[in-house]
Amino acid sequence: MRKYLIVGLFVLAAMCSCAQPVRDNLEGETQNTTLRVGAECMENYLPALIGKKVALCGNHTSMVGTTHLVDTLLSQGVYLVKLFSPEHGFRGNAEAGAIVNSSIDTKTNLPIVSLYGKNKKPTSEQLDGIDVILFDLQDVGCRFYTYISTLHYVMEAAAENDIEVVVLDRPNPNAFYVDGPVLDIKFTSFVGMHSVPIVYGMTIGEYAQMINGEGWLAGAAKCKLLVVKIENYTHNTRYKLPIAPSPNLPTPESIFLYPSLCLFEGTDISVGRGTKYPFEIFGAPQLTEGDYYFTPEPIKGVSENPPHKNLACRGLMLHDYAVKNLDEKGFLNLNFLILAYNSYPDKSKFFNRPSFFDKLAGNDKLRKQIEDGLSEDKIRDSWAVDIKKFMNIREKYLLYR
Repeated sequence: MRKYLIVGLFVLAAMCSCAQPVRDNLEGETQNTTLRVGAECMENYLPALIGKKVALCGNHTSMVGTTHLVDTLLSQGVYLVKLFSPEHGFRGNAEAGAIVNSSIDTKTNLPIVSLYGKNKKPTSEQLDGIDVILFDLQDVGCRFYTYISTLHYVMEAAAENDIEVVVLDRPNPNAFYVDGPVLDIKFTSFVGMHSVPIVYGMTIGEYAQMINGEGWLAGAAKCKLLVVKIENYTHNTRYKLPIAPSPNLPTPESIFLYPSLCLFEGTDISVGRGTKYPFEIFGAPQLTEGDYYFTPEPIKGVSENPPHKNLACRGLMLHDYAVKNLDEKGFLNLNFLILAYNSYPDKSKFFNRPSFFDKLAGNDKLRKQIEDGLSEDKIRDSWAVDIKKFMNIREKYLLYR
């Protein structure tokens, strides 16, 4: 077993150079320069806001060109009365899982209501007097990235209070593939609310239509929904996000690797929080293989108490792997998880947060499959039927061909 493990790590390490990565544009990137995100297509939603009290669920990615959507709306005479913020806060400066309190936006004096923590769903009191909710968040197309959970609760609250939701659509940088286990509803949580694969291959606007159409809101309620489409976009458009969607996803490479590496958050393995390369590396002090070394340290506003803080970790740098695979058909890579498990000395301590790992995976089968030594191909076979069913559902809501 050890012989094959070393060979596997050697091959993977050869793909993933431990040299310091160059942080320029990705090789082969084909971003469509004529693309217009939903927020920029103001002619398609401003008429729906005339004479109405408007709330915005957004954050630092809610931009119209180089101007924040809040400032753009106010300059257009829109009656903006309230802001709602997701995980990471309205200005995007809170680390994952950090408590985000309601506050006042210092630039506009508008009240900000946090939708992360105990108050994940807007209350009737918080929606009192509001006619329309604009929703504009940059998603990364991964089930456990909580912006789609915030979308669900905003739509649900809007349906209960007869308020229209206008989703300003944005590209999904991981929209060019679908992969991973489909969530078992027994493992529903804020990091996975719907029976979709880990990577679902839809924009947030398409996803909103699916939430509505599949009756996933409480009581199968329907939300009044308008999706403002992206112009000149398809799922195969390689789109480099102009603004990092959250503190620990600062690069295109980290965003591409996120669906594969986030599963490590339920284990004893660090994904580079507290380093310059979050979600581009993985490792731990206990790993016996790997040619990349790093030491997580506190970084204010990004990772103030990272796993294995101030401890030397051994593992792999995946920057070059991400660059290479961004130009090919994407897929969820389980070999990172399998290799780390096999090179971890005390297997009983690898899944140190088993219930959280199961929530991320959407079932408890994946953890057991890793422990039982199943190959990636065998594990993938167990997803096939559920993914095929999901693809039939997904097809009904696609806006971009």
